[in-house]
Amino acid sequence: MKYRIENLIDKEAVEKRIKELAREIEKDYAGEEVYCVGLLKGSVIFLSDLVKEINIPVIIDFMSVSSYGSETVSSGDVKILKDTDLDLRGKHVLIVEDIIDTGLTLEYVIKYFKEGKGVKSLRTCTLLNKPERRKVDVKVDYIGFDVPDKFVIGYGLDYDQKYRNLPYIAVVIPE
Repeated sequence: MKYRIENLIDKEAVEKRIKELAREIEKDYAGEEVYCVGLLKGSVIFLSDLVKEINIPVIIDFMSVSSYGSETVSSGDVKILKDTDLDLRGKHVLIVEDIIDTGLTLEYVIKYFKEGKGVKSLRTCTLLNKPERRKVDVKVDYIGFDVPDKFVIGYGLDYDQKYRNLPYIAVVIPE
């Protein structure tokens, strides 16, 4: 497929919003230790930059969950590819996502944490949110940006495993 890339959210806006999210998280977790669980691979860049801005104790872990193949839309079939390494029982957990689209992946992960992990509290944070695509009602505590129903890349988000390294958010436009 032939396509072009158009800038949607520039690097400066992303950096500014991450700092704002960090302040919100610090306020909500004041005096606590927070376990940030990034959903691989997409959240890595966002999570890395976010935790550098958070000025309270942060422990990082990862989980790999998939609902995408090489397609540009969620398959809706959620699978855990890698579970967390740490024991999260009794911990304050913040799930960090790159993008929330249909909400199916996040709904699955929230249920998994609430039913099987015994966490003290559970909140969610995403860099990008596509409310137009939502298939299930999921609570998102911290949202970087609402974006239109277009395929977005950059800042950890990929198109067929490419473009994760872009320092901004862009849209893939088929030609």
